[in-house]
Amino acid sequence: MSDDFNMSMRKFLKQVGVTSQTAIEEALREAPAGSYEVKAVITIPELGMTHDVTGKINKDSE
Repeated sequence: MSDDFNMSMRKFLKQVGVTSQTAIEEALREAPAGSYEVKAVITIPELGMTHDVTGKINKDSE
């Protein structure tokens, strides 16, 4: 793949990571301690591609 492809991919994934972390932290800020199921979905509609990532986030009591 080209350098332009690699740079645009890295830029997109960085944006996903940073904005997702911020949104999750805001959502869990006032939530009680516990374990929360989380799901991220990446799509490329023009290619008919969908990629799901699931996991758990554990929020400890503060």
